[in-house]
Amino acid sequence: MPEFRNETYTIDMIISKILTDDRQYDISKLISAYEFAAKCHEGQVRSSGEPYIIHPVAVAYILLELGMDTDTLCAALLHDVVEDTAATLEDVQKRFGHDVAMLVDGVTKLAKVPTFSKEQQQAENVMKILLAMSQDIRVMIIKLADRLHNMRTLQFRPPHKQHNTAFETMNVYAPIAHRLGITSVQEELEDLAFYYLDPYAYADIEKLLDNNRSEREAFIESIKARIAQRFRNEDFVTPPQIDGRVKSIYGIYKKVYVNHKDIAEIYDKYAVRVIVTTDNECYSVLGLIHDMFRPIPNRFKDYIANPKPNGYQSLHTSVLGKEGIPFEVQIRTWEMHANAEYGVAAHWKYKEKIQGKTVMDSRIAWIRQVLEAQQESADPEELVDTIKNDLAPEDVVVMTPKGDSISLPVGSTVIDFAYHIHTQIGHRMVGAKVDGKIVQLSYQLSTGEVCEVITSKDENKGPNRNWLDIVKTSEARAKIRSWFKKERRPENIASGRAQLEHACRRMHMPITGEQLLTIITDDLKQPNCETLDDFYAAIGYGGLSLTKLMPRIRDSWMKRFAQPDELPDTSVSELRKPTKGGSGIIIDGVDNLEVKIARCCSPLQGEPIIGFATIAHGITVHSQNCKKYKEALSKSDPDELSRWLPAQWASDAPPAEMKVSIEVLCVNRMGLLGDITTVINEAHLPVSNFNFHMLKSGNAMLDATVSVSSREQLDTLLSRLRSVRDVITADRATH
Repeated sequence: MPEFRNETYTIDMIISKILTDDRQYDISKLISAYEFAAKCHEGQVRSSGEPYIIHPVAVAYILLELGMDTDTLCAALLHDVVEDTAATLEDVQKRFGHDVAMLVDGVTKLAKVPTFSKEQQQAENVMKILLAMSQDIRVMIIKLADRLHNMRTLQFRPPHKQHNTAFETMNVYAPIAHRLGITSVQEELEDLAFYYLDPYAYADIEKLLDNNRSEREAFIESIKARIAQRFRNEDFVTPPQIDGRVKSIYGIYKKVYVNHKDIAEIYDKYAVRVIVTTDNECYSVLGLIHDMFRPIPNRFKDYIANPKPNGYQSLHTSVLGKEGIPFEVQIRTWEMHANAEYGVAAHWKYKEKIQGKTVMDSRIAWIRQVLEAQQESADPEELVDTIKNDLAPEDVVVMTPKGDSISLPVGSTVIDFAYHIHTQIGHRMVGAKVDGKIVQLSYQLSTGEVCEVITSKDENKGPNRNWLDIVKTSEARAKIRSWFKKERRPENIASGRAQLEHACRRMHMPITGEQLLTIITDDLKQPNCETLDDFYAAIGYGGLSLTKLMPRIRDSWMKRFAQPDELPDTSVSELRKPTKGGSGIIIDGVDNLEVKIARCCSPLQGEPIIGFATIAHGITVHSQNCKKYKEALSKSDPDELSRWLPAQWASDAPPAEMKVSIEVLCVNRMGLLGDITTVINEAHLPVSNFNFHMLKSGNAMLDATVSVSSREQLDTLLSRLRSVRDVITADRATH
């Protein structure tokens, strides 16, 4: 279990810290904000049973540690009064001024308006915050501090809320903290979220680190002492500061289980940081380090000459000490260190030393890119995917033939690369070369590769619709949609109308054009859809997801216009008998149905699924990778295809255990079976079948059936099995 930082902060602690810091704050304004918040929240308690006021005070203290200004701290103390008490935004503005009120309004969630899914509510909230922070970045810094304290106290929440909050934190807030460069907040959010998402893997990493804690601390101290001794004979402007650290638990997990590395192969799990005064001293220290220790090939990164997209600068090199233990050395100046630790918050913490307007503009440029990309999609839920993909901590750095470096999210294709260079290069792209060799357009780029885009001379050349399923970045996806939106409007209208009519027939919904327009304008409130043609076109070019919209259209139509004789056919309704407690699966927009999980593929919670309407046994839910579903698609039989229905897991579906068969192919050796069973036992997953037998090839095969509640649990188990010595493959069994 992580060491939760669950201190109870008080206003006196805030005042005391302010008085010891060498910065100016309006203490009387802070006290007034605290007193107003305490009065508004009087009688309210948190899930822990403590008075609610401890939360805004803790958020303010976190922001004080980041060095934020008086108005930001006041807004932190008041950030929940408008949402959770009788106080209004006008009350806040009257008492504390326009800036504080603007910050509180930016952080306050949307009012509790009727929505059709938690995902949409989440996306709308994130969109509002992004819009506010594009005007003042302090909005998101407050929100990050708010989320950090909620994560520190998450143990008091129910298990299902713990999982949902941790999932959102890992996919939305941690990536934003990374892009804003606030490393300390990012790493703590990731570690806390990881603990709730996969506690067994967290415990494994923690155990690996705890087993040699004293040796590790002694090793880091010895390295620091050796470096300090060497520096005594060198001429520095001021004596360098030397620190040691251990990589975050989630950082180690990603390399051990996601990248399938042995912990001995992680060269940066131990790190020493050297902070100097000038850029020249950084490179001088690099030379001294390489003279003292043996550099590990291909492990040097110059982020000073080539900063990360979030502005991070430092020299990184991995070396081997005399003990044969690898460790990383990070070398940076004090200004680089301030930016690395505090990100955009360094602009306030070190105003006198860092003139940050240019840095600030570059750090928040991605916000404008996200908002611009979102304009081409009328689906607000896509925003969360955009943040998850485009702001992920890992980037690949790809070179152009001229030697310019381009940073892209991991998984980006050559199409993403082309659109990043220029919109027209992307539109006219017909191929690409990577390191001089022709590659497919779906080729995913890696760091260090040189990519050359091949374009058509035809100025009317445009993208292919299939590219929308290939590209990784929202920038490329938005530009492709924009082209189809502008250049193929008649085609989009026809395609969108045909898709909608087919969906309405399948749902037995005789909706008219006038009825649909009323629903669009009054209920769906879709932006930029003033006419039916606008709506059809948005569906046609991919700006709207018909699968997500049809349940809402159907509900609105039944409430507003449906006559008794127009209600859905009873033969279909018979397939939709509600079950006690709900199934946690939404079929064609309808939840609480009678469904069965297909034994042929046993889909797990989180996997893409599809429903099949059987003749006499209700709806069977298959994985979209199921052989039966793929065979049906290949046959293209209209009657059979009409029985396959869109399906998805409900956002609030409770975790449900599912039996899954796995196959482990391995080289037979003494002790192998014991190693494999140890991994399965440590995963704490029930096993209902276990069969180990020899193959004609001389290898051995383990067939086992385990009970898991999510795809993540299964992936973690398979990753651990693959790391066992002499295991060739470990995969889910297919039938």
